[in-house]
Amino acid sequence: MTESLPTRDRLVAAMADLMRFQGYGATSVKQIVDHASAPVGSLYHFFPQGKRQIAADALRSTGAAYIALVPVLLDPHDDLGDGIRAFFDAAAEDMERAGWANMCPVGTVAAEIADTEPELREIAAGIVSSWIDQSTAYFVGRGLDPDLARRVTVMALAALEGAFLLARTLRSTESLHVTGETLAGLVSHLPLTAGT
Repeated sequence: MTESLPTRDRLVAAMADLMRFQGYGATSVKQIVDHASAPVGSLYHFFPQGKRQIAADALRSTGAAYIALVPVLLDPHDDLGDGIRAFFDAAAEDMERAGWANMCPVGTVAAEIADTEPELREIAAGIVSSWIDQSTAYFVGRGLDPDLARRVTVMALAALEGAFLLARTLRSTESLHVTGETLAGLVSHLPLTAGT
């Protein structure tokens, strides 16, 4: 954990990191403060509602960080399909380097708590909806028709989350590489609107 971050930010980063590896239920307050190198009292100072509140902030911060990766990873590629392939390849490298931690705590927590933590499920749903809206707008900007852009977004997000699950379970990047390559082939053949 980066000691130079303010205590509140270290706590949020610690929660996000722990949720990537073990989900929400298995993460204890003691683990959060130990991982953040922070006293227990600071957690309740910044997050008086405890673990659920810090999890909500961790989901929001990682959700914002992850959607920011879309233009960063896709913009360098003139062909949208090439960008999608590079996106999935980068996810595969990051996941293997991270020791097979789930690269998306939002997806991990959403699947885990869908029926037991309605407040966190609603937060996760809001994040995913935002990802869909922002990615759809990005793909429209890259020349796809709005309906097609939304379909590509939903398909890519569903494929990415599924590939994360397979990669983590099998301890193999094959699912990410194969999914990225397949999606890239499909997207490269989609019609673009005039002027792009």
